[in-house]
Amino acid sequence: MPPEPPPPRPPHAAVPEPLPPGAARPRPHSPSDLFWSFTWLALQGFGGVLAVVQRELVEKKRWLSNEEFLEDWAVAQIMPGPNVVNLSIMIGDRHFGLRGAFAAVAGMLCFPLLVVLGLALVYAQFAHHPAVMGALRGMGAVAAGLVAGTGLRLAHALRGHPLGLALCGGLALLTFGGMALLRLPLFWILPVLGGTACVLTWRKLTP
Repeated sequence: MPPEPPPPRPPHAAVPEPLPPGAARPRPHSPSDLFWSFTWLALQGFGGVLAVVQRELVEKKRWLSNEEFLEDWAVAQIMPGPNVVNLSIMIGDRHFGLRGAFAAVAGMLCFPLLVVLGLALVYAQFAHHPAVMGALRGMGAVAAGLVAGTGLRLAHALRGHPLGLALCGGLALLTFGGMALLRLPLFWILPVLGGTACVLTWRKLTP
């Protein structure tokens, strides 16, 4: 008898196929689509929003490619304010102007704010309970793993970077060393290493 075909992979494990050449990238249909999409994104962000943002916007909705997400996230990081809120403003404004920016930010903040306030009231009652303290420590480890895993997925986007994978990796290692080992303030790392990367990339792209 011929071997049975393997069982189908669940939808959440499927890897999105690349868009066909010339096909238009999917985009939000309306400001309300932005609002509910970012609401759902924010409500999933327990322990690590970066991993959820990348999965929802790149792998599921496909509003951004990995390269576009990496560029937008870099801009969102150097702007003042929470990174994911900055990203929501950029995406909302890109598609629907000021209405889209307000809709995306409202989605990021409204319902999650209610959830956080409810959890804060519960946490105030049980903060010193050993089980609660142990659970929070465990969630910290999970959050670190989520961020590390997303960073590895985004690293593939650097293969097509003008500076090349080796130089990008070197800049990433210098950033990690400055922050994690030398504990330099972000105020100095961003202009020095970020500025160096911008100048080198500009020189590569300038004929």
